[in-house]
Amino acid sequence: QVQLKESGGDMVQAGDSLRLSCAVSGSWSTYIIGWFRRAPGKEREFVAARDWTGHRTYYSDSVNGRFTISRNSAGNAVNLQLSSLKPEDTAVYYCAAKRAHAAAEWGYWGQGTQVTVSS
Repeated sequence: QVQLKESGGDMVQAGDSLRLSCAVSGSWSTYIIGWFRRAPGKEREFVAARDWTGHRTYYSDSVNGRFTISRNSAGNAVNLQLSSLKPEDTAVYYCAAKRAHAAAEWGYWGQGTQVTVSS
């Protein structure tokens, strides 16, 4: 079982960069850690995910090439580097985890961190 806590949200301007961090408590070597976001008035959407090794990483089309998911060397945080930010990236960003097998659901969630991008 893992516990997740996001940090790093801020108010920035279009074109800026920002790094979000997801502190992970517990061993997650058999999990996939992902980032999701929910913009005002919209459904929650997938942003990026990775496994422990980094051999499997995934990005949504809307952020591919601008956002990068990574983990720290200690393995107790999964970061999301946001670059070339756009106003449409404004959302609450959530960290989530699921077991690394096909039938697993995203069963663990953090409380979210707000990112606001002004034009």
